[in-house]
Amino acid sequence: MTTTGFPGLSGSTTGSTGSTATGTTTGARILPDSLLPTLPGHHYTDPAIFAREQRHLFEQMWFCAVRAADLGRPGAFRTVPVGGESVLVTRSREGAVRAFLNICRHRGAKLCTEPQGEVRRGFQCPYHAWTYDLDGKLTAAPNLTSMPDLDRTEHGLVRVHVREWLGYVWVCLAEEPPSFEDDVIGSVTERLGDTGAVERYAIHTLELGRRVSYDVRANWKLIIENFMECYHCATIHPELTEVLPEFADGFAAQYYVGHGAEFGQDVSGFTVDGGHGLEPIPGIGADQDRRYYAITIRPQVFLNLVPDHVIVHRLYPTAADRTRVECDWLYLPQVIEEERDLSRSVELFHRVNEQDFAACERCHLMMGSRAYRHGGVLVPSEHHIAEFHAWVRERCGTDEPG
Repeated sequence: MTTTGFPGLSGSTTGSTGSTATGTTTGARILPDSLLPTLPGHHYTDPAIFAREQRHLFEQMWFCAVRAADLGRPGAFRTVPVGGESVLVTRSREGAVRAFLNICRHRGAKLCTEPQGEVRRGFQCPYHAWTYDLDGKLTAAPNLTSMPDLDRTEHGLVRVHVREWLGYVWVCLAEEPPSFEDDVIGSVTERLGDTGAVERYAIHTLELGRRVSYDVRANWKLIIENFMECYHCATIHPELTEVLPEFADGFAAQYYVGHGAEFGQDVSGFTVDGGHGLEPIPGIGADQDRRYYAITIRPQVFLNLVPDHVIVHRLYPTAADRTRVECDWLYLPQVIEEERDLSRSVELFHRVNEQDFAACERCHLMMGSRAYRHGGVLVPSEHHIAEFHAWVRERCGTDEPG
């Protein structure tokens, strides 16, 4: 793993394999009732399966692309991989967020080759100099006057649906996007019990205190599965279980609707040593103080809420064996303005990230083993992962005989 968490599912499931009186049948195995099967190993390594996930998940669902504040003024842009596409996200002269497929309509060259930047008037293709304004309309091209029948709007950049929420820009490549309220906001409501619980953190008003990008040599599903469970917490997260003692019991905070893991009795703040953190976010309720909440927003966001800051993970799957994870630590504006020391609060989850991603990489190395041909098993505190597996298979059409 190179450096530059997806609870959120509640309840239990029996998965997609058959169940017998003696247990669950999967492949050539009969499992006891306390265990459920995982996905087979090739679901993490097969480029064809990854391509289906790109098409059916990341290109059809709402995808958290960039932080809105990264587009500070008109002409600021970011390019991000979404499924198999490159998406250009920018801000128009009127201040509205716009998103387009990052491809010139002339001969298909990549329009913006840098991951971020700023333009004054528009985007010019480096190949033949076709130029588009900040709303995507074709405004100039060599010998354009000799093509009076060319519709500059019709041959403008291909637009992508956009929404802003929690201070982030979400994009959807589908022609008819799914309901943002149901799929995105609904995920948070399902986890916390109501939308007010997250709105009290006023995440859109917080400012970026630290950003770390991790290059993880593992399939994206392994990262989500790791974030979803805490069976591993007592083994690899000593700092986290000191702050959140209940995690040592193996149950993730989002396993229960509305539940937040309570800080330890002698813990003052969500910091690497459990010492005092910063002043709490003013809007949070008394029931949210001294608690940690974790939320998964499918397909690629992991949201962490603590009293004095918020941590947002965004996954950018780039290959079956590669995932970039961008992690933002967000704080009250005055904390950033006063240049307060953030190191102890950042260090806690940075260590958690490095511990988690190293574990995911160890798993990915062995997904091709003959011993994992039919997959592994889920213990009771991991049973909710089976519902995630069933969801991926149903959405992507990757169900297959045992």
